[in-house]
Amino acid sequence: MELHTLQRVVIDALEDIKAQDVVVFDTTHLTNGFDRVIIASATNNRQTRALANNVREKIKANGGQVFGTEGEDTGEWVLVDLGDVVVHLMQPAIREYYNLEEIWGGKPVHMKLNPHSLSKPVPGADYFPQQANAHSSLYH
Repeated sequence: MELHTLQRVVIDALEDIKAQDVVVFDTTHLTNGFDRVIIASATNNRQTRALANNVREKIKANGGQVFGTEGEDTGEWVLVDLGDVVVHLMQPAIREYYNLEEIWGGKPVHMKLNPHSLSKPVPGADYFPQQANAHSSLYH
């Protein structure tokens, strides 16, 4: 899958599940292993898992390949390896502690994002309620 298409599919998948504080970085000047790092915040471990699952599903549905997923057991920090793109889905405290933006953030990639995707998580807010079902308006 072409890089621009791959990152757009990832962003759309993250926005479907209400990811917050989404950023995309060009890492071609730092490593040969991948071209982009995408970092997004989730309010709880259910949401990080749901984000990872949605990214995997959307990539596969669009003909892409998922090379691996790490961290779903705890859900505090889930990494999805898509080859040219690595996606980090993190709860805010973990994201603040590890500060991946400092490592990978030298060259931001400007992409059109929904306003919700740019917002910072609100402590205590549950953007992925357990009671919601697949037909809820949260997912459309």
